Amino acid sequence: MSLLGRLWNAPKLTKIRWVIEYCTDVILMFPLVGYFDLYIRHQEGGVALPLIAAGVVLLLTFNVLSTRPFRIAVRGGKRPTAILAVTGVIALLLGLAGQMWSIPTWVALLAAFLPKRAGLALALASIAGFNLYLWWLGGWNVALMIVVQSLFTVISVGGVWANLALWRLTLVAHEGEEALARLAVSEERLRFARDLNDLLGQSLTDVAARAEHARRTLASDQEAAAAEMFEVRDLAKRSLREVRTVVQNYRAIDLDEVLASVRAVLEAADVRCTVRAETGSLSPETRTLLATVVREGATNVLKHSKAERCTITIEDGVLEMSNDGVNGPVGEHAPNGLAGLAQRLRAAGGTLEARPDQAGRYLLRAAVPA
Repeated sequence: MSLLGRLWNAPKLTKIRWVIEYCTDVILMFPLVGYFDLYIRHQEGGVALPLIAAGVVLLLTFNVLSTRPFRIAVRGGKRPTAILAVTGVIALLLGLAGQMWSIPTWVALLAAFLPKRAGLALALASIAGFNLYLWWLGGWNVALMIVVQSLFTVISVGGVWANLALWRLTLVAHEGEEALARLAVSEERLRFARDLNDLLGQSLTDVAARAEHARRTLASDQEAAAAEMFEVRDLAKRSLREVRTVVQNYRAIDLDEVLASVRAVLEAADVRCTVRAETGSLSPETRTLLATVVREGATNVLKHSKAERCTITIEDGVLEMSNDGVNGPVGEHAPNGLAGLAQRLRAAGGTLEARPDQAGRYLLRAAVPA
């Protein structure tokens, strides 16, 4: 897949991280003004060309290295001491030459790994230290430099802190969505457990009571005991039918919820998922069967392929689920996987096929009477 395709098919969370990182890069580009400063000095003839060239090399090195620390902070990595040390030395050397432009950016890079108070103290110290140095040199408008450096420092440090906070809020929101999904599954399991407990608790209590009554009457009245046992049998059969009804209702999966869940899971695994589904006219039985196929298909994509893109379409009771992660020949389907689903679909009058297509994609196709 091309680079453009990878960028387009990246998960939503990754795209948000990219936006935050590139926005921070823009905020930290104040050192670019230093190139213009060096050009003016060269034009005025006050600085030798070798020194100008050295300044350009230092600025270029600083610009390249300064893109890394914030990305490391966003990914939760350790403080890049070597990068911060090198960029700090460069900012110091340029500052000694009267160039302020790299200092706010370096302060912002270091502030990403410091507590707020320490970052604020570092920013104030950098402003005070640089301008005291200019005052000592003489010939500079120190008041103007204080205003300019303060403005650049506030924008740089504030931008880094704001973007880090935004990324952390994004992670919290993403984790919250996953937690809600897990909570919904847990609540459904608890509901099912309560239903079974309410149903079987009373039924088994009745069975036990009637069986005990039959045991007591067996010695004195065998016919009455036999009749009681027949009642126990009928009660057990009735309870079994009720349990099956509860289980069948529990298995009635919501197709739309499964499609949304599968899409979220695949995109979290860096698989771009496109869903086009017309489900409104499908019967409950068809919706349940197709939902089961979608879940099994998504499981196979995650476990048995290296797909980067998956497409799911449903139209007139026909499900087609394709992905681009086919590697080598495809073996037989497991009995408890697609092979078992194929049997269920045939029993319902449908069909299920799973094979590579002519375009080199793996196609899972299920057709069920709508």
